[in-house]
Amino acid sequence: MRKKIAILGATGHIAKSLIYGFCLTDNYELLLFARSNDRLNEFLQRIHCNNRFSYRAFSEFEQEKYDVVINCIGIGDPGKLKNAGISIFRLTETYDNMILDYIEDQNDALYINFSSGAAYGTYFSIPADESSCAKIYINNLASTDYYGIAKLNAEAKHRSLNNLNIIDLRIFGYFSRFIDIGSQYLLSEAISCIQDGKVLETGPGNIIRDYVHPQDFMSLIEKCINKRSINDVFDVYSKKPVTKFEILDYFTRQYGLRYIVKENANISNATGTKDNYYSNNKKAEKLCYFPRFTSLDSIIDETKLILSNTI
Repeated sequence: MRKKIAILGATGHIAKSLIYGFCLTDNYELLLFARSNDRLNEFLQRIHCNNRFSYRAFSEFEQEKYDVVINCIGIGDPGKLKNAGISIFRLTETYDNMILDYIEDQNDALYINFSSGAAYGTYFSIPADESSCAKIYINNLASTDYYGIAKLNAEAKHRSLNNLNIIDLRIFGYFSRFIDIGSQYLLSEAISCIQDGKVLETGPGNIIRDYVHPQDFMSLIEKCINKRSINDVFDVYSKKPVTKFEILDYFTRQYGLRYIVKENANISNATGTKDNYYSNNKKAEKLCYFPRFTSLDSIIDETKLILSNTI
């Protein structure tokens, strides 16, 4: 039987990629929740799935019965996140509590929540691993701490409800053909410069990032869906992370990107400086998750589709 899945925040970047992945199989019935049905319908038409899935208002959420609820709601753009303030907490709390109320009543349902590597804190001089501790300067909180604290708070609530089926997935990096090129990410800014013939400015630091491939992420989601009676958290990772200059050098060779290194380049750090923002915590292997693609594979595959304007 097809599983019935609710996706909240269906017009977000990762949600769009998931919906497209679900669209490639007939195993699921999706009910999609978003603030703008017009934007959602436009997207579904773009991927030729407008007749496959249905969408609902958030006020109708508790009226249906779901096998799985996937929470994609959040502020993804670092440019918007930087000035979000209290809304980071309110947004997270409002929809998380709504879902928790639902699964406490329908306790056979599975709740998959998208957390973040930021739950570890804002400092990544070394990558996270299974022994890492969240580091927060509690007597000197900064706005860069808010996002991670909101995610950590949600995770703590979920672990306290150990009688319910809840999986938190800490996402460190995600890139797909559905990214908003206007967002303030390194990859979106680089692609925008390629399209517009502009020069990208970047700092001298050779940061390391991990972008899970959409196919690997879809595989992980399906492994979570097929896992019952679970309350746990897993870091999300690709087969291999990638350095900033590996990315820029690829774009230079393949697409003629021009970039300059400036000591005082204006780099968005909405959730803190993260030199090694990835995880060596491979606990997701317990779900039989073994990624097939590296971060650079994801960049190569998805950039090709973006610049050729195909799905």
